[in-house]
Amino acid sequence: MTLAPESSSGVSTEDGLASRNDSGAGVVGGDFLLSLRGLAKNFGPVQALKRVDLDIPAGQVTALIGDNGAGKSVLIKTISGIYPPSAGQILWKGKEVHPHTPRDSSELGIATVYQDLALCDNLDIVQNMYLGREETRLGVLDEIKMELATKGLLKDLAVSTVKSVRQLVGSLSGGQRQAIAVARAVMRDSQLVIMDEPTAALGVSQTAQVLELVHTLGQRGIAVLLISHNLTDVFSVADRIAVMHLGTLVSQGPASEYDTASAVDLITTGGSLRTPARKSAVE
Repeated sequence: MTLAPESSSGVSTEDGLASRNDSGAGVVGGDFLLSLRGLAKNFGPVQALKRVDLDIPAGQVTALIGDNGAGKSVLIKTISGIYPPSAGQILWKGKEVHPHTPRDSSELGIATVYQDLALCDNLDIVQNMYLGREETRLGVLDEIKMELATKGLLKDLAVSTVKSVRQLVGSLSGGQRQAIAVARAVMRDSQLVIMDEPTAALGVSQTAQVLELVHTLGQRGIAVLLISHNLTDVFSVADRIAVMHLGTLVSQGPASEYDTASAVDLITTGGSLRTPARKSAVE
């Protein structure tokens, strides 16, 4: 991973774009934890992302919504270091970064929880939490330390439905598995947790558990980028909403400025007369 040098002016003027914060001041990255400026991604002749400008504040839940094929998955994979951007900037705490691998992204403090969760069903909760980064003492696994830390973190995140941290992950419900995947991300000192469709295929009670966990992350000062098709879930937890349409970020702003009707308009047509489009870059 490499850090790009800062410009003397602090303003990006490429193709006539000046980045700004919500107040309109011309600054790159502003006070946001993560900012994207003019981010583009091409797969041959296919333009999957088109000059995306997105701002994610610390300690808030930002919901990224859009129809299938809108570019949401490509966007989070670019942030996560899986896809290199074809153009544009990724700014972390105001400084341009170039995560080339998921490890680079993780070292910055970005954790991504995909739909498959990447958990091992044949291992228990503690083993999943520490997989690949086990604690040792005198060359032997420190099982007590790992177990106590796991119990403490789950308690802090208000995950109360797990009977024992020595349960096999394969025996857990969908909501519990999602909670373990998020807890593992938090344990690695993540400052931004990206959650890809965390409530997909979950029942009502399990969905409520996951949404409460998202709310708890925000209260702990951890930023969340929530990708979801369920607008009920989005409006129940989101502080900010960003809408993508055909690879373009068409609107972003406080969740209070949107309602279900305006969100559906933006998702399906890329525009809405019900709410003004809010974009963080001045064209």
